[in-house]
Amino acid sequence: MSRNLHRMVLHMHLLKSNAKTRMLRITTEKKRGKLVLTVEGRLAGPWVSTLEQSWRDARAGSPTEKLYVNLCGVSFIDPAGKTVLKEIHHQGGQLLAEGCLNQAIIREISKQGSRTKSDEGEEEKNGPAGTPIVFYAILLGLLLTPGWVRAQGTGQQQRYLSANVPSEPLRLTLEQAVNLALKQNTTAQIAQITAAESVQDKNISRAALLPEANLSVGEQWQRLNLAAEFGGGGLPFNGLPPGTTIPGHIGPFSLFSAGVGFNGPIFDLTLFRRYQASRSGANASKFDSQSTREQVILLVVSQYIGTLRAAADVQASQSRVDLAQALYDQAADLQHEGVGTGIDTLRANVELQNEKQRLIEALAQRETSVFGLSRILNLDPRQPVELADSLSFFETPQPDVETSIEEGLSTRPEWKSLEQQIKFAEYQKKASSESRLPSAHYSGNWTQLGVSPSMVIPTYSYFGTVSMPLFTGGRIHAEIVRADLEIQRIHQQQADLRNSIALDVKTSLINLGSARNEVQVANLGVQLSKEEVDQARDRFKAGVANNIEVIQAQDSLARANDNQIAALYRFNQARADLARAIGQMEKIYAK
Repeated sequence: MSRNLHRMVLHMHLLKSNAKTRMLRITTEKKRGKLVLTVEGRLAGPWVSTLEQSWRDARAGSPTEKLYVNLCGVSFIDPAGKTVLKEIHHQGGQLLAEGCLNQAIIREISKQGSRTKSDEGEEEKNGPAGTPIVFYAILLGLLLTPGWVRAQGTGQQQRYLSANVPSEPLRLTLEQAVNLALKQNTTAQIAQITAAESVQDKNISRAALLPEANLSVGEQWQRLNLAAEFGGGGLPFNGLPPGTTIPGHIGPFSLFSAGVGFNGPIFDLTLFRRYQASRSGANASKFDSQSTREQVILLVVSQYIGTLRAAADVQASQSRVDLAQALYDQAADLQHEGVGTGIDTLRANVELQNEKQRLIEALAQRETSVFGLSRILNLDPRQPVELADSLSFFETPQPDVETSIEEGLSTRPEWKSLEQQIKFAEYQKKASSESRLPSAHYSGNWTQLGVSPSMVIPTYSYFGTVSMPLFTGGRIHAEIVRADLEIQRIHQQQADLRNSIALDVKTSLINLGSARNEVQVANLGVQLSKEEVDQARDRFKAGVANNIEVIQAQDSLARANDNQIAALYRFNQARADLARAIGQMEKIYAK
């Protein structure tokens, strides 16, 4: 072809190996005053020299034009390929790529090239012996530095780095993940703190029923205006001798006191009912905390088995990629021997690329699921996590529906919490109703009183009071009505929760039985699909049929693997849902 054409193809290389067929295509074309070498396939093994030769031919044919190497179609680059690309970059070639891997390789080559040039410039400027001298000087300084100086200067930094550098991968079983979530999950911790606050509210209510005492010590100075004290109406000092002068004030004088004051209830049903209500409220908060823990456990179990499903998808995808690769190699070998056709090889290659695409998607889904599990466990985002368990089938008997519903009503913490809330409202109603009754309290003090600490005498006072409300403006009646409405509301919640528990139990039992049967059918399907692949492969190898049967068998095997993984996931999820429905999550999974 002529150079004057706007677009011309100089040469194309198509290479094959005897053991495994790999293709490397290099297309040279001219675009807008620049020469572009488009590379497609695997840049590895003996095909590296092909790119090197093409580069030399392009430079020799167009010494004045800008040369570009397009690596967007390259699927793999081995170390020899990287070496050639470094040489091309060093000679002025521009490297173009797409995808994270190829772009990372090009960035690495570019950085190494820039470092090489800067090192050469420094060597020309400072001489070749500059770097070794500096290195040995630094090394000698480190060796001569006292150990205590290094320890004192870097101790805190080392502790900081050790606390922030991710450790080895954290390998977790399902039970370990659940226990870790109960310790670190923020939702579970907040629920536990709320329950602890309710316990302190109960203690505060109990303290109102107990005696209180306080110690006080004080000293004061007083000066009294007698005229002001008696309202200006004259001083009541009768019987004094004539001519006696009465002062208008007295003092200043000191007054010292030290003693104990005390008070407490003798009979007060309102305080007692409020204490009983706070005790029920603390129990309700405790059951709410347990319900939150059950929900957190269900969330962890669901995320964990979801991650196991994603990991199983990766394993199945990898095995299908290996199988597709073997079938592609078989088709290529048969074509090379003259037995197979090009369409068989192309069809096998298409299937191989499809399986690779599924593998990429499965890997991304697995990593996403692992990150989600790490977030639920409240781990350091940089902490790698590995799962120690795998999706498996546990043969369990099918529980009875009625028995499971009764168990759920008796053990679910939500149901127990509502029962305690009803008691709380009833005690509040009693407290409001009984506030109409008389209540008796006592108080008093015992004090050492005098003008100075050395001149004190004991003084005391004791009080007993009985009080009963006569008119409260309708407050007591309103409190009673409000408590009745609260009880009615909780009863409605109980009815709704009863239906919800029954629905959860029935649904989980149906899903459990269905998933158990699905696992059995899926296992049989995988076994039959493997046999189908083996028979189709043998028929294709014998030349009895083309590889259409092989491709169809591969698709059947892929569907069977997906069905098996999905069935195992649904079975384990159904077991977790049933445990949550009957309130046994922590008992089964936390142990």
